[in-house]
Amino acid sequence: MTDTLLVSELFYSIQGESVRAGLPCAFIRLSGCNLRCSYCDSRYTWDEPGREMNVNQILAWLENFPGVMVEITGGEPLLQETVYSLIEQLVTSGREVLLETNGSLNIERVPTEVGIILDLKCPGSGMEDHNEWLNLEILKTRREKGSRDEIKFVLSSVRDFTWASRIVKKHRITGLVPLLFSPVIDLLAPDRLARLILEEQLPVRLQLQLHTQIWPEITRGA
Repeated sequence: MTDTLLVSELFYSIQGESVRAGLPCAFIRLSGCNLRCSYCDSRYTWDEPGREMNVNQILAWLENFPGVMVEITGGEPLLQETVYSLIEQLVTSGREVLLETNGSLNIERVPTEVGIILDLKCPGSGMEDHNEWLNLEILKTRREKGSRDEIKFVLSSVRDFTWASRIVKKHRITGLVPLLFSPVIDLLAPDRLARLILEEQLPVRLQLQLHTQIWPEITRGA
């Protein structure tokens, strides 16, 4: 078994999403994705081959940022088997570790010490049929063990909002983990989404991508 990963980019920035938005974070963005969301803002993770790095090289880079929170993202990080070795070593080191996953793959092997940011793909993504619904049951089990996970819906229309609202109620996940509703800015205005949330009286968090507001001209590495 190889100890290498295909890496799209490594960068240190402000966490732009999740309930931890605003905190310094070291990002490990892995290459490759099994989905092709219509609004994808990181196509380079699967358009470009990435560079091969072993786990020790990645850990050596992280030494530049001692004690800083780490997020593993993509693409889809769970496609690469070696990611579990990287996660194990990060957890052992005492780092706060986040994992952002597109929700199409089973998350059962991810340690409960890791905070999962789980996407649920709405119809506007074109990838709705790829949601792994078993993950919601896994999140329930993880919560009982003290995990700090969250679910993100990326919304590109009122139709997506209606779908997400129905899913939240159908699966009774309002008290399970923090729920983030994030608009695709060019397609669903934040103020429109805010009104919809208030009208529906949904206990969800409206999320805007903080990094795109701070550095609107930067399309990667932020």
